[in-house]
Amino acid sequence: MKITILGSGTGWIRLDRNSPGYLVEKDGFLLVLDLGYGVLKQILKLGYGLEDLSAIFISHFHPDHISDLIPFFFASRYKLGYQRVQPVYVYAPKGFLNLLEKLNQALNHWVEPPEEVFRLIELPLTEGYEVLIGPFKAKTSPVKHNPESLAIRLESQGKSLVYSGDTGFCESLIKLAKKADILILECANSEEFKVEGHLSPTEAGMIAEESRVGKLILSHFYPHSEKKEIPDIIKKHFSGEVVLAEDFMVLTL
Repeated sequence: MKITILGSGTGWIRLDRNSPGYLVEKDGFLLVLDLGYGVLKQILKLGYGLEDLSAIFISHFHPDHISDLIPFFFASRYKLGYQRVQPVYVYAPKGFLNLLEKLNQALNHWVEPPEEVFRLIELPLTEGYEVLIGPFKAKTSPVKHNPESLAIRLESQGKSLVYSGDTGFCESLIKLAKKADILILECANSEEFKVEGHLSPTEAGMIAEESRVGKLILSHFYPHSEKKEIPDIIKKHFSGEVVLAEDFMVLTL
């Protein structure tokens, strides 16, 4: 399993940190976790084309996590420069189809995904829901952010990756992440400035320790939350390895 950080930032526009997106590769299957604005260009920079994507998981419906669905659907509908051979599967929380219908009403159905190349699957907002995504055994659980927010766990050949999406401290995430090899957690709050539904370094460290994960990857940084002392704060609560995500960082399992 190969994981590439496509976007370690947020909705705050920056040159060095793209909006959220994570590419997970296994045996030629390309799964993207969230598709914030700019993520498609990040994928192209890796040498892939839009036609290479196998599946997309959407954690919740905030613009910095879904915005690149618009150009993706638009390009696919009008076949602007490429032709898909295999359909791409989009896994999103319950309510996604309603959101998509409203989006198409606003844009005169210019971004309505063609049925022959897209499969849209809504995921229930229940703990421990299991679904197969290509070579991955996936499990999703609600987390504390938006009403539709889901975290996801991916397992393959005895290795496991958990991606929190945006979240506050919650037991459902700790349960989902138990003994995962890698946990990608958002860290949008600093210790001094906190917003409900997001994590501070202390809370991230507590989640990682209670989950007993092998490696903690912190991501989703705002300028105020990105500080050099974060690893030292984390180590007060978590004994494992801590990594601060950067765009195009590569992890392997």
